[in-house]
Amino acid sequence: PEPVYTALCANPKMKKWKDKAGLENIALSTRIMSKQGCTNICKQAFKFAKKTGRKRVTLIEKPNVLRETGGLMMRCFKEVAKNYPDIRADDANIDAICMWMFKNPQDYSVLVAENMFGDIVSDLCAGLVGGLGFAPSANLGDNYAVFEPTHGSAPKYAGQYKVNPIAMLLTAKLMLDWLKETEMATRLESAIARVIAEAKVRTYDMGGKDSTLDVANAIAEYASS
Repeated sequence: PEPVYTALCANPKMKKWKDKAGLENIALSTRIMSKQGCTNICKQAFKFAKKTGRKRVTLIEKPNVLRETGGLMMRCFKEVAKNYPDIRADDANIDAICMWMFKNPQDYSVLVAENMFGDIVSDLCAGLVGGLGFAPSANLGDNYAVFEPTHGSAPKYAGQYKVNPIAMLLTAKLMLDWLKETEMATRLESAIARVIAEAKVRTYDMGGKDSTLDVANAIAEYASS
């Protein structure tokens, strides 16, 4: 917007843009982050780590480039970490974590990031475990939650019965955990793990030719036995 452009051009460092580019040749995006939002997501990361017995929480940011917003997130993360002395707290730049996660994924436990960097690294993590067909997700609020597989609705595969149902079923497992239906969640997760380990029933992304329903039925059979 022109008011923002005008304000920026008041900075001496922007003189070359003002003189040579002009408003019509400049694109500008802003990243707005609040202290409350940063603090809340960091708190959730440490609460999850404590609840599940994990010993490391890593913040993913880029404060050397996005100095104001990245710096705010870093400060909030470090402040929250003080309340969890038994959990290792560290940080990594988004570009570096993509290399280290690929090289040594076993070194990491809980990752916390804002939306854009979280989108990037979550797809990387999905690739490490076999693809989006294995990636569940949960959107957790203070009182309500929404659960969906990371891959979304995938309309191009509608009616073909070829996609891997495991991401959806693992998402259901997360929902059962949130509802405190621990026994049901454990049974479902164990059934999924058994089907994967046996590798008798596999959709195309797992190197097989079985259908969505074939895999789902195999999991359902183990979960109910």
